[in-house]
Amino acid sequence: MKISLLQQMYKDVLVGIPLAKESHHYTSLLNPCVEQSAEGDESCHWMHLPSTSGGIGSHQDTEMPGAVVTTTDDVSNSFANLSSSFCPREVMLLQLTLIKMMAAQAESQETEFSMRQKYCEIFVLLLKEAKIDSKLVCLLGSCDQLLSHMASRSLASLVYFQLKEESTLNVTWLTFSLKTLSGFPVNTRVAQCLWTLTTIVKDILKDKALPKKAGILKKLLAPLDAVLEGFYNSILFHRFDSHHYASPYSEDTNTLISFIDLLEALLASRTELEPLRCQRILFLKVSHVLDVISSSVHYLIKKKLILLLKKCVLYKPREDAKSGSLFFQTSSLHEDMLALSNAILQVVDLTWLNQIPLGEKASYFGGSEAAPGDDTPGGPDQTVLRALSLIVLKALEFKFQNSATEAEIKGDFQNSMSQLLMFWMNHLKSSPQSRPVVHHCEWLSLVFIEQDDDMWEAAKALLLIYLKFDRLRHDAAHNLSQKEEEIWNFLTHASGYNPHCIFVFFLEKIAFDSTVLLDFLISSETCFLEYLVRYLKLLRKDWQQLVDVCNHFDTKHTAFQSVSSVKPPHQEKQSCKTDESLQNACCEPEPQTLVSSAASHNYFALTTEQGGNEVVKSNRSDFLIGTHSTSLLGSLQSLVNYDSSEDSELESDGKDCLLNTKQVPLNNEGEMGIREAGCSYMDGERNTLKAEVLPVKQKGSNASSSLTCMASLGNVIPQRIMLYKSTKCLEELQKAISRLQRRDLFPYNPSALLKLLSHIEHINKNMNPQ
Repeated sequence: MKISLLQQMYKDVLVGIPLAKESHHYTSLLNPCVEQSAEGDESCHWMHLPSTSGGIGSHQDTEMPGAVVTTTDDVSNSFANLSSSFCPREVMLLQLTLIKMMAAQAESQETEFSMRQKYCEIFVLLLKEAKIDSKLVCLLGSCDQLLSHMASRSLASLVYFQLKEESTLNVTWLTFSLKTLSGFPVNTRVAQCLWTLTTIVKDILKDKALPKKAGILKKLLAPLDAVLEGFYNSILFHRFDSHHYASPYSEDTNTLISFIDLLEALLASRTELEPLRCQRILFLKVSHVLDVISSSVHYLIKKKLILLLKKCVLYKPREDAKSGSLFFQTSSLHEDMLALSNAILQVVDLTWLNQIPLGEKASYFGGSEAAPGDDTPGGPDQTVLRALSLIVLKALEFKFQNSATEAEIKGDFQNSMSQLLMFWMNHLKSSPQSRPVVHHCEWLSLVFIEQDDDMWEAAKALLLIYLKFDRLRHDAAHNLSQKEEEIWNFLTHASGYNPHCIFVFFLEKIAFDSTVLLDFLISSETCFLEYLVRYLKLLRKDWQQLVDVCNHFDTKHTAFQSVSSVKPPHQEKQSCKTDESLQNACCEPEPQTLVSSAASHNYFALTTEQGGNEVVKSNRSDFLIGTHSTSLLGSLQSLVNYDSSEDSELESDGKDCLLNTKQVPLNNEGEMGIREAGCSYMDGERNTLKAEVLPVKQKGSNASSSLTCMASLGNVIPQRIMLYKSTKCLEELQKAISRLQRRDLFPYNPSALLKLLSHIEHINKNMNPQ
């Protein structure tokens, strides 16, 4: 059977065998049999497939006037005698697949020049003689979704071929697009038109062999500029409370998702040329997008729009683009980002965040439904939670960078951060793995810890805001009083953006592992290098702030999360009262008060019993407690071993303090005593924290199952454990970078960074000579 001709052509193109026959032969094979309306309407939304009893020639009379299709008798007979195993739909799908494959081969530089030239000749014949563009436009309106999709892909390839090879825009496709987009919402079938345009833009951006993309993009988008802006206003100003947008499978939802994909492609194309109006409309009229996000549309639409806004604020429109690497080359970016930031902050102040539901079910392999018997509650959508948080933080950062006085931004910042903190509390408190968070600066690491690039973007944004605020304060008043400094310090903690507190919380989350920091520095996917350099420059002149923060951590970490307050049996009616100032330790302007109030605690203990006679309650009012995954005195496990080289220093044993316990029988009154408790760091070397504890022996309980660890608070506070661990982490990072640099293994010149780290080490040794 002659259908073998198409199959053989498919095999030849697939393996790269040159097409030996003349181009007209292959044009006839690839020309689909589509009946159009008698009026030759190119935008028709109906089609007829040829029956297996008729050949190609039986349909030529209904072609567009002037359309000439060169056929051979062999090819015509092959389609007239198709067996039942090959219906016309499958033949047409094979033709469209071949067109797409040949277009990809023609664009590839790995394809031989003679073969590329042959493919180009076939495409010219298909467009000029067979008028295949009109037929593909008709197929776009097919009710067969697979045919419609394949026709869109093939049409996009041919339109791009003409743009690239002939520097002309296909008139048939352009006329169809203008008519379809301008006819919305009366004409509802616009998704196929949007698919084609999106594919063309993406093909242009992906073509590495195309030296100057700006000219082709402008030629493509300029004729559509006005109609795309009108379509943007029409589709996003629509009523989205309709049930048509509640289902992810409805035509309306499909159209909106297709338009979001086009907006993403237009955003990416901003990196190539001074943007047209259709490329800027997302920034200038973002309020429409924000309204859609807070409407009743399907969650998938909301998520796609939120992630699109995230790309806008990061200046990272493409996955392969570095953050902010290309966007700033356009003169209109400043105006667009200012409009975007103002609109975002305006709705955030109006509790916009609380209108966005994040309580979606957790994702499972194979779907979104939990397995039978799995009643584990799903937490919030972490991807959307991080994206929304980053959108607000980056909008605040840009607003700050473009403000001249503190008064311009102080109110907006406090309101926005207050809304963001409430947003985090509302959505993370329901997580089954979560614990109470009692310090606002800890939220950043809790929200972003699972996504490195987002975390450092957020940390950098808050650091830049802090630096700008600090600069504006000093510009307004050169000599600030101590009271003003205390109030300023209090506000930075209350709003959750104190850079020293954020940095120490992050170090604690990674167990002070310097190799994690080294990974971030080597990676090109995060802005950690930029963040670290800015922070270390701040630390040079603001060292005492880090010391104060670490002191507060030490005050609270004596009662680290695995340590609880215990009431002796003969004092059941008495309780160890914690001064309320401890709940705001880092926010309190006078650390002396905190130390004295904290020192009033006589002891803290950890009790593990099987008898159940003693009830131990965790003191959750402690302000700066360790994370659920690592304790302050826990083992520090390196994620990556960078010390496998010959001259590398030995890694620490991973334990800063060991709690050694010895069980000694007690009398029946259940009295407790401490034989020895101490923890010290001498000359930079760690000594062991030893505690010999007399466990409680209760009536009816097994003494061998009881363990009580007690440590004197007064013996731990002066040792500055957190400051030691933080500075030790930075010292280890400096040594690791130096080793890699000596072997030329570091990916860039770290001299400036090493100089900063060395300066910090020098400051630390001068301030802490022991």
